Amino acid sequence: MTETYRETAADANFIAENNARHMWHPMVDPKKSAETPPTVICKSDGVYIFDLDGNKLLDCSASLWNVNVGHNRPEIKQAITDQLDQLAYYNTFGNASNPPSIALSALLTDMLADEGMTKVLFSSGGSDAVEGALKISRQHWKLVGKPEKTKFLSLKYAYHGVHFGGVSVSGGIPWRRSYEPLLPGCFQIDSPYLYRNPWTGDPDELGEICAANLAREIEHQGADTVAAFIAEPVQGAGGMIVPPANFWPLIREVCDRYDILLIADEVVTGFGRTGSMFGSRHWGVKPDIMCLAKGINSGYVPLGATAVNGRVAGAWEADSALAPLMHGYTYSGHPLACAAALANLQIVVDEDLPGNAGSTGEYFLGRLKELETYDSVGDVRGLGLMLAVEFVTDKKTKEAIAPFHPYLMEIQRICLEHGAFMRIQANKLILSPPLVFQKDHVDNVVDILHTALGQLKYG
Repeated sequence: MTETYRETAADANFIAENNARHMWHPMVDPKKSAETPPTVICKSDGVYIFDLDGNKLLDCSASLWNVNVGHNRPEIKQAITDQLDQLAYYNTFGNASNPPSIALSALLTDMLADEGMTKVLFSSGGSDAVEGALKISRQHWKLVGKPEKTKFLSLKYAYHGVHFGGVSVSGGIPWRRSYEPLLPGCFQIDSPYLYRNPWTGDPDELGEICAANLAREIEHQGADTVAAFIAEPVQGAGGMIVPPANFWPLIREVCDRYDILLIADEVVTGFGRTGSMFGSRHWGVKPDIMCLAKGINSGYVPLGATAVNGRVAGAWEADSALAPLMHGYTYSGHPLACAAALANLQIVVDEDLPGNAGSTGEYFLGRLKELETYDSVGDVRGLGLMLAVEFVTDKKTKEAIAPFHPYLMEIQRICLEHGAFMRIQANKLILSPPLVFQKDHVDNVVDILHTALGQLKYG
């Protein structure tokens, strides 16, 4: 039976017939998957993916923000194969370890020396990394004799993964509502969303207002009860919200003033996507804890990591019954995943992918601004290769086009027909291609978007 089903993976008719019949897909109503089966991706190479019918498509989302070095890189495949010949898997719990995880932990702390990170806890992905950060922050305060510091503050529109902890500090209602009640002690403040905020169109003023809101919320909750503030350096899934330049430095100052840990969710922004090696570094800010995944090994084998600075790690020097790290996953420090990461990060550095993300992203943003002439395009924004086109029913009122509206689905369909695989989140077209994207790829994407928007009219 096993052999038979393994062989059917190469049978196009079987795959098409069974698409969405037996498998639930993340972040979608199962009925929608059944009505409109998802595109089956069968092959990939560089910045391109190929569907079941052999159509060649530009991957405009790097799969899910993560295939930063591009698909089918021989260096990473060779690293995985070489590691398979040595050790396919062994755990890293208490009394065991493996060479790739040790080497990767040393590399990461070296890469994060500017941020002062000294320790790394491996996991299986971004949601895991966030869960680890939340647990570590609570345990830290218990170890230093401040056990009442348990609350978490975060931003509206934030996305921090799918575990109960991550969902609880996420700000998007669609991610939360089906699973409430969530973790108690989690509170959100307004995001520095320049396009949609009730106060100002001035970026610096907005940064000051949002930082002041954080300070007020800390005072309201009681600083002696707040463990950490968690945020993405650039908010991704919640709408590609690029904060004002002064926001993160002001947030760091507020956290220091009230003795609150600052957690940077770098799951998307880490390893070059913003144009800097890390999103926090772009803003010149040193977090206390950093959540890493996605670009750590470009998705070739699942991997995440939570990095901790010397201040936080120092709490574990205490002789306490609470010191053991009672957290971890079967696949924490998986040898294949870590071997892939070592090869991946070498590519990121050797090819200066943060630099390419910065220069190509600036060109991409400039070309996307052309779309603002269309009636349905309310805002175009981005940083590096994190970009968004926000669609509205009216430019003056900024009323958002409803999620899954036929207009948005038609944009997606036409782009697919013309060779670009796009992702639409709510009323926003999200563009987060591999960091090896070049200007000719950008031109192709923007030309396709002109074709789609030129054919369609909202309403």
